[in-house]
Amino acid sequence: MSALGWALILLTVIKGGLLLFGYLNNQVFPQPLSEDEEKNYLKDCKNGDEEARNRLIEHNLRLVAHVVRKYESSGEDIEDLISIGTIGLIKAIKTFDEDKGVRLATYAARCIENEVLMYLRNIKKTRQELYIYDPIGYDKDGNEISLIDVLTNDNEIVDMVDAKMQEERIRSKMGVLTLRERQVIEMRYGLFNGIKETQREIAKKLGISRSYVSRIEKRALKKLIRELNLEA
Repeated sequence: MSALGWALILLTVIKGGLLLFGYLNNQVFPQPLSEDEEKNYLKDCKNGDEEARNRLIEHNLRLVAHVVRKYESSGEDIEDLISIGTIGLIKAIKTFDEDKGVRLATYAARCIENEVLMYLRNIKKTRQELYIYDPIGYDKDGNEISLIDVLTNDNEIVDMVDAKMQEERIRSKMGVLTLRERQVIEMRYGLFNGIKETQREIAKKLGISRSYVSRIEKRALKKLIRELNLEA
């Protein structure tokens, strides 16, 4: 996935809160809600209650982990897949309509799986394609041209510009981070070179433990949340 795509994912994760990261550290997820609890939280969530939404996310993380386990053989880091699946869960909670007679868990499982499958398809597609700014040849005057130079789809260009603006918004807040925090966030989400790395890969490069990388990432995201909330 490109840096732009990961910038959007990072922004979504930040908006969704930091619930996921604490549970990834110990792999112990909360038990599902009872039917009555779920109904009450859904009602409050529809009325704009952020705490209710967070509770729904928190108590369905076990479902995310269950769904993504099916894709362990994909070769992608399982924690990355859980992060992607959590985005699907957040979307499911936002769009869920209990009047359609479907349980939240059933609907969310489909959304989680769709998000993971879309991510895996994009990964495969990206690996087969030229990076959009890579040179692909020369024009008749001998000037080097890249893929972006020959794009003709206006919607594609608009989407790219919008994603770039989101990336710039995140990058503008990076000054609140320490050098080590910036290193972790840049490598984790590929914000500057388009190459995202797992916590284990970052730990090996920096000569620290994976759990320490996770703590640094969590601390950095908290700072970014605070800055983005102040801006909103």
